[in-house]
Parts: sequence; C-alpha cells; structure tokens
Amino acid sequence: MSLLLGDIAPDFEAETTEGKIKFHDWIGDDWVIFFSHPADFTPVCTTELGYTAKLKDKLAARGTKAIVISADSLEDHKAWIGDIEETQGCTVDFPIIADPDKKVATLYNMIHPNADPKVTVRAVYVIDPNKKIRASIIYPPSAGRNFDEILRLLDSLQLTDGYKVATPVNWQQGEDVIIVPSVSNEDADKLFPKGYKTIKPYLRTTPQPNK
Repeated sequence: MSLLLGDIAPDFEAETTEGKIKFHDWIGDDWVIFFSHPADFTPVCTTELGYTAKLKDKLAARGTKAIVISADSLEDHKAWIGDIEETQGCTVDFPIIADPDKKVATLYNMIHPNADPKVTVRAVYVIDPNKKIRASIIYPPSAGRNFDEILRLLDSLQLTDGYKVATPVNWQQGEDVIIVPSVSNEDADKLFPKGYKTIKPYLRTTPQPNK
C-alpha cells in the first residue's frame, strides 16, 4: 500500500551508524528528511550524502535533520562513510540505517520491482514534527537528487503552515507568495498588513509574510 500525504510515517526500530533508534522517538519535535539510496560504494550516492552532510547548518536552521537508508549492512555503511568524507570534503554526522533485509525499505515503498528489484529507488520523504508525511519525491537510481529543491520544498511547507498562503512556481525565499482563495479580501486586509496585489479574484500576491 502506498504512503499518502498526511499519513503518519510508519514507526520502526533499526540499527544505524549512530546506534539503534526507534524512528518516532528519534524524530522528536523536529522535521525530518528521510531518504533512500540504492547501495553503498556507488558514485551518485556518494555525492548525494556528501552534499547532505554540507547542509547540516541549513537544515538545523529549519529545525530539520536528515536520516538515510539503504539495503546494506552496518559494516558497509561505516566503511563507506570514510570514502564519502574523503572524496566530498565533509563530515557525515547523520545516521545511515542498515536495512539488509529490506524491511524498512518495504515499509516505505522504496523497492520498485519493475524499476530494479534489487535496490531501493531514490525516495525522499519530508516528515513533520507530528510524524506526518508532508511530501514525497521518487527518483530512479540513475538520477541524483536536487537537494536545493528539497530545501525549497521544506521552506514552502513551513511557511504555508504558519500563514494562509501558497507558494507559486519556482518560488524562492523572500519572493512574493499567493494568498489562498479561501481567504476573503476583508480577511486578507487584516492578515497581510504589507498589502496585496489582485491579478485575478483567485490570484492575489503578497510579500512573504515572515520576511
């Protein structure tokens, strides 16, 4: 069964490079980027995990942490970290889940048999502090992910949770946002003191309210 947006992320216990975890307890009150990679000692994954390590401060500023999984052993993970740090110029200080039996990967629909039955696809789940799945993205094993886009998605989710707005195409931090259609003009006058521009009755833009 597919995991849908708004579903509670399934809980599990697993061994990681930072010790055994119970997933919901590990999440705590943070946002989480939970992503899979096809296999250890592979080139694309090496670049992805290196880039994720370099995002530590940016993730922390958003109350977010990363956790990774592949269907490899804990011993392989620990050995591979040395390669990642050497080639990518980083320190890997987020947990990598060992899942040789593919139990967690199966739980999170990370095995797509018609694509490749032996490895996990490049799945990404954004999970909020309430343990709800807020977004998911699936890439094939051959395509490295754009983690700047994942940060942008996280920014949008956190912004729109706090204000009655949506983010338009290609939106970036600091740019105008869209007032959701359910907000009347009368309410918009109160909610958005910076003012707004009416392009169409259903399309009203306003400066990003938390900037």
